[in-house]
Amino acid sequence: MDEGDPHESFNRKSYWFTDVIDRNILEPVADVYIEHVPQAIQRPVSNFYRNLAYPNVALNAFLQGKIRQGFEDTLRFVINSTIGIFGLADMAGHMGFKENDEDFGQTLAVWGVNSGSYIFVPVYGPSTRRDITDLPVSFFTDALFYASYAISGPVLVPILFLRVVDKRARLSGPMKIRDQSALDPYLFVREAYLQQREFLIYDGNPPADSYNHLQLDELEEDEIIDVDDDAKK
Repeated sequence: MDEGDPHESFNRKSYWFTDVIDRNILEPVADVYIEHVPQAIQRPVSNFYRNLAYPNVALNAFLQGKIRQGFEDTLRFVINSTIGIFGLADMAGHMGFKENDEDFGQTLAVWGVNSGSYIFVPVYGPSTRRDITDLPVSFFTDALFYASYAISGPVLVPILFLRVVDKRARLSGPMKIRDQSALDPYLFVREAYLQQREFLIYDGNPPADSYNHLQLDELEEDEIIDVDDDAKK
């Protein structure tokens, strides 16, 4: 059992359960959405939902001490929510305000909190004991949470449903890569998640030891392939 994944038995069951729901419900709906909804509509929809969640990015930029980025992220949210018509158009991006990706899990990492063990949360997906703390933070910083008080149920339900479909559609590419290349999809998702989190925590510049570890893994894989080739000869 991997030291970083002491709950692997539970995690695999959770992954299987989530995968069944995804393949039988979410994936078919997302495929129909991708195939029949024009990109000219899909793009504004994605912009809209990403903008709703953007206050979380701005808040965590400030918490990580990235004061300038925090103000820029706040301004990005304001611009897209107004001039960009509730975020449907990425006007801030056209004005030079890039889209960042921050969350409370990254903030805790910057504060020196260890990631803890890997956890696959049913339906939600991969996480760690540290990253899972972002769930309540992102919930209460989501603009839709506050807008829901002014939106009636018959309107809110399809908005929430479309959000799930949009997110699954955006994950369609990585999911296909997983299905086509992974001998063990569970391990593929786990390692991809952990590497992506490290990439985000260090703003795209992970420390040299992580890079060397990655190079070592690649070298070991090459050696295994060479041994297999020699055995075949």
